[in-house]
Amino acid sequence: MRVGRRSLTDPSALSVPLGIAAALAVGALAPFDAAGATMLAITTLCVVLWVGNPVSPAYTGVVCLGLLGLAFSLDLALVGFRSPATWLIAFGLVMGEATRRSGLAEWASERIVHRLTPASAAGAPVRTYRRLLFGLSAAGLLLVFVIPAGIVRVLVLAPVALEVGERFESRAAALGLFFGPILVTYLGTVAVLTGGAPNVVVLGIFESITGASIAWAEWFALLFPVMGLGRLFVVVGVVYALYRPAGGSGFEPIDTETRAMDARERRMLAFLSAGVAVWLTDVFHGLHPVYGAMLVALLACLPGVGIVDFEAAVGEVDFSILFFIAAVLAIGEGMTRTSVASALAERLLAVVPTGAPLAVILGVVFAFTVLLLFVVSGLAAASILTPVVVAFAGNAGLAVVPVTLTVAVALHMPFFPYQSAVLVVILAYEIVETRELIRVVAAVTLATIALLVPIQLGVLALFG
Repeated sequence: MRVGRRSLTDPSALSVPLGIAAALAVGALAPFDAAGATMLAITTLCVVLWVGNPVSPAYTGVVCLGLLGLAFSLDLALVGFRSPATWLIAFGLVMGEATRRSGLAEWASERIVHRLTPASAAGAPVRTYRRLLFGLSAAGLLLVFVIPAGIVRVLVLAPVALEVGERFESRAAALGLFFGPILVTYLGTVAVLTGGAPNVVVLGIFESITGASIAWAEWFALLFPVMGLGRLFVVVGVVYALYRPAGGSGFEPIDTETRAMDARERRMLAFLSAGVAVWLTDVFHGLHPVYGAMLVALLACLPGVGIVDFEAAVGEVDFSILFFIAAVLAIGEGMTRTSVASALAERLLAVVPTGAPLAVILGVVFAFTVLLLFVVSGLAAASILTPVVVAFAGNAGLAVVPVTLTVAVALHMPFFPYQSAVLVVILAYEIVETRELIRVVAAVTLATIALLVPIQLGVLALFG
């Protein structure tokens, strides 16, 4: 029904025939054998549908799985559901729902706002705004550790940010307090392995190709100082430069009384702490991050101990994204099995100056990934590029981990809403228009590329 109501001139509706035409053209002209050309054709069709969005990404994922099963094998089509990456997302969604239903997220937001609001807030709106902007943004970064789904974090933070922003007479202050925490919790995803789907997809493809893994602690040590803490300051700085209240604007003080954490919230905090502990210590026990998320989900839903009923929690979660994730991982696996990834890697070898310092090579890979994001969404870009760059690094004799992490970093450099479902969710709150969202997101991305990316690539080249 949704597709049937679209006009024939609607770009979303046109993406279906465009995708079919593009897939047929790629299948006929691609310089690969029949299997490789078919793999590229299916990938092209799915990418066009994901970008055009005539139907939900999950539905396109089901189409992708069906085509891969018919063209190749059921084993390839369902390989994504055997990946720990897919189940990390599944358990992460349950974690987010349990955190919301326990009341812990609401209590934490109230506590943070209370602690950040000075006693003289009504007479010092600009100083109060600065404290709230940085404090709420820092809280958004901390949420990356305990809620491994960017959309869930946005849904937790957005109501708090909007409520606090309404206490300022200045619209600029309300926008700043909305943008700061939301962009930090979204863009900070890359700094923590379990922070979101793009990281997990990159890790899953890396594991599939190399047979090795990247430890949670290693990912954290290499990326968090720059892309976590550094990006926190960049986002806050850019948002404060674009949105801040005038000195004479008013502010309605927040009630000084806060309630104590109840038993349910304390238990949920303990469960989340246990999961984070599993992730932090993976260099010692070697367990995949999925075990940490699984532990939290099991404890939160355990009868007599947990805080939510398993059936009720699962019933509130939209698991359709798993079909999208499974399709993305299956594309990555298919490109590897058909040798398309290695063939594209050889072509990449001809462009990248392999004799140059590793930092320069990482810069070229970063630029390729960012450019790809203009035509492909983040997860689709991860499925296409990760197997190529991993094969490229192996063929060139380069350290594979720094090259892979460079792709992960570049996947979090958005400019436009269509590049990320999280940005679409932000627009759904209707506090800003698309043009304004593009302006602030592009400003943050450009500032990150100018100030942080050279440092991050240097770190990866030195310690990766």
